[in-house]
Amino acid sequence: MEYNYVKALHIIFVVSWFSALFYIVRLFIYAREAQDKVPEARAVLTAQLLIMQRRLWYFIGWPAMLLSLVFGLWMLFLNPALLALPWMWLKLIAVALLLLYHLECQRLLRQQKQGIFKLSSFKLRLFNELATLFLVSIVFLVVLKSTSGFVWGTLGLFIFAALLMLAVFLIKKRNKNKETGSETVQENSTPGAPSNQTPRG
Repeated sequence: MEYNYVKALHIIFVVSWFSALFYIVRLFIYAREAQDKVPEARAVLTAQLLIMQRRLWYFIGWPAMLLSLVFGLWMLFLNPALLALPWMWLKLIAVALLLLYHLECQRLLRQQKQGIFKLSSFKLRLFNELATLFLVSIVFLVVLKSTSGFVWGTLGLFIFAALLMLAVFLIKKRNKNKETGSETVQENSTPGAPSNQTPRG
């Protein structure tokens, strides 16, 4: 009975942790894109987004991560036989990589607080997909309890992510071409603009 309560709490905090990881990177993206706004809007948006980042990360992100680890280790303590299973070791490796991802988010948070925005919004979107990869991998391992399930699930996710990124790239390219075309038309239709037509007579 104790194991089931601990497991339930572990799942609750893992869900909270992933929610924070997904949302914090979205806030990074919005803050980066705010830097392209006019100065007045940029100042207001950046200040508000930095407040949201700090509250999310320190009120939800870090507590959820720590409690996920506490209850996860508690489960292993109550049922040490899990450590004899290959899929559990793969899960622990995935969790270790997820911790590195969490620390990288912490570094990005600190950089944006200092006004440093090195990564483009597109690169941040790619970075955001890593959390999805970890989530799918861990869920497949826990539910199927087999390494083969993990491999096929991860492979399927990679294919889906590649198709999604290709679609994003094509849409972004098409929108850029449309903006370039509209700017050209606007310049040609500006009153007083020099005409390319040869005067008659």
